[in-house]
Amino acid sequence: MAGATPNADKPHTTVASRMSGYDDAWLAKTKEDILEPDLAIVDPHHHLWDFPQYPYLLREILADTNSGHKIESTVFLECTASFRADGPEEMKVLGETEFVNGIAALSASGNYGPTRIAAGIVGLAELRLGGRVEEVLRGHINACGGPPDAAKGGGRFKGIRYAAAWEDKEPGIHYSHTNPPRHMYRDDAKFREGFAVLGKLGLTFDAWLYHPQIPDLTALARAFPGQPIVLDHVGGPLGLGYYGGKRDAVFADWKKGIVELGTCPNVYIKLGGLGMRVNGFDFHKHPWPPSSQDLAAAWKPYIETSIEAFGPKRCMFESNFPVDKLSGSYATYWNAFKRLAAGCSASDKAWLFRDTAKAFYKLA
Repeated sequence: MAGATPNADKPHTTVASRMSGYDDAWLAKTKEDILEPDLAIVDPHHHLWDFPQYPYLLREILADTNSGHKIESTVFLECTASFRADGPEEMKVLGETEFVNGIAALSASGNYGPTRIAAGIVGLAELRLGGRVEEVLRGHINACGGPPDAAKGGGRFKGIRYAAAWEDKEPGIHYSHTNPPRHMYRDDAKFREGFAVLGKLGLTFDAWLYHPQIPDLTALARAFPGQPIVLDHVGGPLGLGYYGGKRDAVFADWKKGIVELGTCPNVYIKLGGLGMRVNGFDFHKHPWPPSSQDLAAAWKPYIETSIEAFGPKRCMFESNFPVDKLSGSYATYWNAFKRLAAGCSASDKAWLFRDTAKAFYKLA
């Protein structure tokens, strides 16, 4: 990407090259009745792509969202899919937004059922361009019908995700596909110059990192207290390689960062994304896919800590599909989330499953 600073000692990879797929036959071994089928849900985090071996397009995501839960709408998150082949380097990312907006338009026709796929789109732009990134951001907005404002019928484009994940203790854990320098959220002046443009245009920011970098995001949030920020995947608690067998120590470090981040009122958190290999739960290695009870038991400390730190109005359950499909089916995941929220009031459940996402992303 334009403006990237290569890390000589660690490779970075695209989402496509890291995606090792999922086994539908294995996933089908576990089937459950749908819990609370009338509970309205906005899924605020999924991907779409046309990777040859594992396509995830409208047909595939509808097969998941139609598996029994009441999914009203979804939000797409950038994943390096379908960039433009030609034109200025920094503008090639617009191809992904154009690609997804076409799928969203198909869904919005109503011909594919009531769920509105990609009602919100979160793209990628090279924020280390500094102020020059404004042209790219306006390109995203224009590709989706105008600025994000649900009350005024604004377009689908809602914001930017710019991942900052890096790791220096475990070679098997990759840098983010943005190839970020270390402590980018905290220290990179050019990144912060570009980040400031998001507020000017009314755009949100999705943060993706590993748990040791949570304090970097806290520093960024405090420097820009008016910028809406959401932390993806409960802050990426690591459990792979060097971090394997250190669950208690990792949890303590993760919790300290999460509690401090929760004091920033402009920061929200996505509850999910724990089914990836990097988290080390290893459900994909079992002969039988996990039940929703299994998932809820494993994830309970992270979900309960996050809700306590941020409150239901700043928390949103997410699927992170199809990446998290590695560890369980869509129906099983949402059953697990409902089990985790079983003790919440009806009002709090509405925030956790739908209303926080709608408010944060300005969904109609």
